[in-house]
Amino acid sequence: MVRYLVVIERADGNYSAYSPDLPGCAATGRTREEVRRNMAEAIAMHLRGLAEDGLPVPEPIAEADYVSVPEPA
Repeated sequence: MVRYLVVIERADGNYSAYSPDLPGCAATGRTREEVRRNMAEAIAMHLRGLAEDGLPVPEPIAEADYVSVPEPA
């Protein structure tokens, strides 16, 4: 099992997601849970395609964190 960072963004009426480690791999969904499921399927398909084409499968290296900043005055 391998884990890739997925960034989920709220769009206009739905959600979109992408993985910084897998350029071009993206998904959408009506809810956060749907976009997570769709993104998991998209990543699995993306990795299979890379392997079938004899291309290297990128290692998951992206990380995410939050930082706190003062609210604007």
